[in-house]
Amino acid sequence: MSEISNKGVDRRAMAGLSAGHLFTDLNQGAVAALLPFLISERGLSLAAAGALVFAATVSSSIVQPLFGIFSDRRPKPALMPLGVLLAGCGLALVGVAPSYPLILLCVVVSGIGVAAFHPEAARFANYVSGSGRARGMSFFSVGGNAGFALGPALTTPLVVLFGLPGTLFLALPATLMAAVLLHEIPRMLGFKPETVESEGERVAAAPEHWGSFVRMIGVVIVRSFVYFGLVAFVASYYERVLHESPALGNAALTLMLAGGAAGTLIMGPLADRFGRRTMVGISMLLLPPLIFCFTLAGPFLGMALLVLVGADTVGTFGITVVMGQEYLPGRIGLAAGITMGLSIGLGGVGAPILGLVADSAGLSVTMLLIAALPVLGFILALTLPRGGRVST
Repeated sequence: MSEISNKGVDRRAMAGLSAGHLFTDLNQGAVAALLPFLISERGLSLAAAGALVFAATVSSSIVQPLFGIFSDRRPKPALMPLGVLLAGCGLALVGVAPSYPLILLCVVVSGIGVAAFHPEAARFANYVSGSGRARGMSFFSVGGNAGFALGPALTTPLVVLFGLPGTLFLALPATLMAAVLLHEIPRMLGFKPETVESEGERVAAAPEHWGSFVRMIGVVIVRSFVYFGLVAFVASYYERVLHESPALGNAALTLMLAGGAAGTLIMGPLADRFGRRTMVGISMLLLPPLIFCFTLAGPFLGMALLVLVGADTVGTFGITVVMGQEYLPGRIGLAAGITMGLSIGLGGVGAPILGLVADSAGLSVTMLLIAALPVLGFILALTLPRGGRVST
């Protein structure tokens, strides 16, 4: 087993994990796409629709650390196929649920499936990445990015063609992906390090660096504030400040998200070569001038800048997961649950706060505030251990 750990990323295992990540997070992206249909066909109020988004966020993000703790104490690889299955089938039933409480329940079940998948899958992404952990985790993360973007693109045509019952088709890819992961688990277990014989003993024996971990989580929260702020307001900025069409604003947002996927694949290998802290610090340092230049640019140059902003913002997602696992080497499930779930969920709180700023001071001021936030992230990044490796 130790020979395997010294090799690079195992492509077959990582392909399965990244695909599982895609088909899990696809359901998170689909929730927002379903809201207009639920409002028009089921008579939901805007408040009720917002409550569905909140329920999806809480159940998928805030609960993740609990699954991380559970997987550290009693590793359960079956949570990976089970999580994909719950995420897909829960959302598939939203379209046929006869009442709002049942719709809410289905969204919560789907969110719990998302929460169950991530910590255990991130654990195995760590195992199968060998010596290229940042690169491997970037491959794993890009699956989630692609899934989130694919959710609306897949769900909307299904509902347009078949009505709300068209959500039932979402159960099919989830079931197939769960079967693939179930088949691949025995092989992936071969990458589990020999030292991980008793997770309980490992938690007790491994050195933990909670101070570094907490500061790194601060960086992740700042990054999430920036990310969710841009996702929430880029399209509106094009329409209200640049006086362009909503279609062009959505195209700009799509390009930013596509840049994020590309950045994830690029920055992971760079982090393995130049260091985790170095890449996280550089990303925070580059964001203020990039976002500020976007506010000065026209619509089309702005699109090019947004591609770079997206790459810089999203590109470190996988890197920070690896850093969290290195700071808490005996609790890699918990570390993944916090870095991929709780901290990003807390960062999502930034969108409504920035929305209040936009209502009172305008979108131009809001963009400048978003541009200033990474300065705090850069300062926090400077306090992290050099090289990002503190575990023994």
